[in-house]
Amino acid sequence: MNMEEKSCRVVLMFPWLAHGHVSPFFELARWLCKERKDMVIYICSTPVNLQPVRNLLQLTRQGDRGDDAHNGYDDHDENEGSRIRLVELHLPSLPGLPPHLHTTKFLPPDLMPTLKCAFDLSEPEFSNLLDTLQPDLLIYDFLQPWAPLAAQRRGIPAFHFMTSAAAQTSFFCHYSYFAEEEFPFSAVRLGTESRRYTEMLDRSANGISDRDRLLKSFKYSSQFIAIKTFRYIESKYIDYMSFLTGKEVVPVGPLVPDNYDHLVDAEQLNRVTEWLSKKERRSVVFVSFGTEYFMSEQQMEQMASGLELSGANFIWVVRFPKEDKEADDERMTKPNRATELPPGFMDRNRPEQGLVLDGWAPQRSILAHPSLGAFLTHCGWSSLMEAMQSGAPMIALPLHIDQPLNAKLMVALGVAIEIQQQGFGNFEGNEVARCIKQVLHSEIGHGVRKKVEEMAEVMRQKSDHHKIQELVQKMEQLCNKDQQGESNTLKRMVAN
Repeated sequence: MNMEEKSCRVVLMFPWLAHGHVSPFFELARWLCKERKDMVIYICSTPVNLQPVRNLLQLTRQGDRGDDAHNGYDDHDENEGSRIRLVELHLPSLPGLPPHLHTTKFLPPDLMPTLKCAFDLSEPEFSNLLDTLQPDLLIYDFLQPWAPLAAQRRGIPAFHFMTSAAAQTSFFCHYSYFAEEEFPFSAVRLGTESRRYTEMLDRSANGISDRDRLLKSFKYSSQFIAIKTFRYIESKYIDYMSFLTGKEVVPVGPLVPDNYDHLVDAEQLNRVTEWLSKKERRSVVFVSFGTEYFMSEQQMEQMASGLELSGANFIWVVRFPKEDKEADDERMTKPNRATELPPGFMDRNRPEQGLVLDGWAPQRSILAHPSLGAFLTHCGWSSLMEAMQSGAPMIALPLHIDQPLNAKLMVALGVAIEIQQQGFGNFEGNEVARCIKQVLHSEIGHGVRKKVEEMAEVMRQKSDHHKIQELVQKMEQLCNKDQQGESNTLKRMVAN
């Protein structure tokens, strides 16, 4: 290590084992490296989670470094990306959980407790990484409250980075502390579904509920909690979250990534943009439900029915679980995957009207295309940020986890309409078609488009730069604070 690198602020990031968490951590790392030219950031996760990040770093680095083998972590030093380094965490072997399933992507739902258990059992290896890397600071996620304790035992300050909305986070915290009191913000209430919705936090793995993991992760965060949002859309929820957690909540911006579609799969991008270029302005509905949700047969049938009944041009991204390594590694665009769609769907819908993509889609490019008329989305937080920045009107179909509250927030902001369901995940094709027609052809849809275009302008004007500057200042304060005071705080936390 040279003298210049010794002066760098060394940060270790530790996201949960999901693409929807690793990606925001990576974007935060990029912004921090832009702000601080002497900062080196290590991102720690399992090899299968790091591979997409590694591929992206290799694609965006200047020059061809070849296929040199790596010994646990990448250590390049040419440009901004060279100061983002990847550290592999190897989970212990557990029955039914091979290394290619050390991620939530394509993970069968019944294996989620096993994955969390394996994650907990990786604490000794993570502690060894802390000893090896000796970071100045740890930034961690919500399911591993043992991580900040391991860091603080070594005199390393740590803070929590929340990749979800402040609305849904404060909602969960509220019902954890005030179970019998109604959430104070009516716009994002769930009515009779509220209790059932929050009960999912009681799911446990390794004897620890998700509720306890979340609340302890907040408790162990040094001084503040960072969150992927901005005050223009969530000011009151940020303040309420701060009240509930007893910590300052620091919004770091939407952290929308640059458009890397041309680097990820130029052939697929060209195919999609060529198809879009033949469509009328604002005539296409883009349907995507993220990287980790797999529709049931009934849901697939109703969505297919809704698209057909709407008569709209569409791009539909479908995904099906992969359970063996060979299937997981192969390209997900093979034509035979379409046989898992409802029988006859492909025959009834000409390629000129509908484009079905199995696997990856150039989402950023689709959302920004003039032919895009609406985005039918599951309401994952990162996808919503991308849609708002692109000025894409949304049709909300929340299915699980944080999505119902995200959908309520988007409707309250006026940038989306919501498909009515009989309980989460129970929707009908007629309702899907009605909402598509409403956004594409009605005055209501015109109002949604106007609102989301206004939001896009706000996001363009309000740069993430100043939010990142504030975060860097707070990180410096943590790294320079009296470690004895932190040690005493830790002892009290462990005692409680």
